Amino acid sequence: MPSSSHNPSSRLALLRSLPLRLRLAIPRPRLPTLPLALPSSTGGNNNDDDNNGGGGGDDEAGDGGGGEWGGHRGEALFVLAQAGRKLSSLPADLAAAVDGGRVTGDIVRRFAEMDRSPLLRWLLRFRGFRERLLADDLFLAKLAMEMGVGMIAKTAAEYEKRRENFVKEIDIVIADVVMAIVADFMLVYLPAPTVSLQPPLARNAGLITSFFHNCPDNAFQIALAGRSFSLLQRLGAIVKNGAKLFAVGTGASLVGTGVTNALIKARKAVDKDLDDEVDDIPVVSTSIAYGIYMAVSSNLRYQILSGVIEQRMLEPVLHNHKLLLSALCFAVRTGNTFLGSLLWVDYARMVGVQKAEEI
Repeated sequence: MPSSSHNPSSRLALLRSLPLRLRLAIPRPRLPTLPLALPSSTGGNNNDDDNNGGGGGDDEAGDGGGGEWGGHRGEALFVLAQAGRKLSSLPADLAAAVDGGRVTGDIVRRFAEMDRSPLLRWLLRFRGFRERLLADDLFLAKLAMEMGVGMIAKTAAEYEKRRENFVKEIDIVIADVVMAIVADFMLVYLPAPTVSLQPPLARNAGLITSFFHNCPDNAFQIALAGRSFSLLQRLGAIVKNGAKLFAVGTGASLVGTGVTNALIKARKAVDKDLDDEVDDIPVVSTSIAYGIYMAVSSNLRYQILSGVIEQRMLEPVLHNHKLLLSALCFAVRTGNTFLGSLLWVDYARMVGVQKAEEI
């Protein structure tokens, strides 16, 4: 009996009969160091490795903490095995991040849960949405909040400005509101915290390209999966998003003011009484001013809102109270939208694209 208890084949059979969770909990002896080529040449030939999230010997002799069952890679592969999925069932960039130990098991679990919803499954096909949804499961709700609040606020402002002419000038109102919604979308989308799934840059990439590639999408976001960001990289996130928001704000304003002026001119051609009542909007100066405003004021406010107030203050406390968390996010974002409207009026007056008596 003692001799059979030390029989390697009987011990192996006993281990295989245990559930996967218990097998992983049993410490394994370290194997002798093998040549580096051995794990990569043998790791893909074992079907059990694919089903169970990686073989024991290969992972133990693998790439440090990320290649062991205790690292991010092993944790993520174990979650995949629990969900009955293989690494090949994930999007290519997410699968590469899992294999490289760059995402945690929680990220993989969140992906598997979201993938059950038809709408979220469709959105997860796009890398930009995938990176943001995996970092924040309320991202879609916040996007809807911001666009809804922005549409209502902009429509109310248009009504206050036009009053009895609101219905007659509904085409101009729609053009202005659509441009505001586009701007609101980008103001939520660009500064949102993300799970970085981008592949490493080529070695010959330029210094500036490499720097901004490694910057977070939000200067204040919590680094995930063991990553860390330097102060310079976090400042780079403000510059990177500022440049994008300047382009978005200027472009949206060019289209919006251009369409509005075209509609005003068309109305003046039909109704001569409008010549003294309605002035054309200065397209170029207004668009550049709005781009600068979005790059500075909106950029900083939304990065602080998303990275500090929501991710660092509200979510850690109310993580298990999604309804209350959503309500507070809605209140904070509504206040931020109102503040932004006030700041824009003051800024537009200061730079001269709006007159005080027109407000």
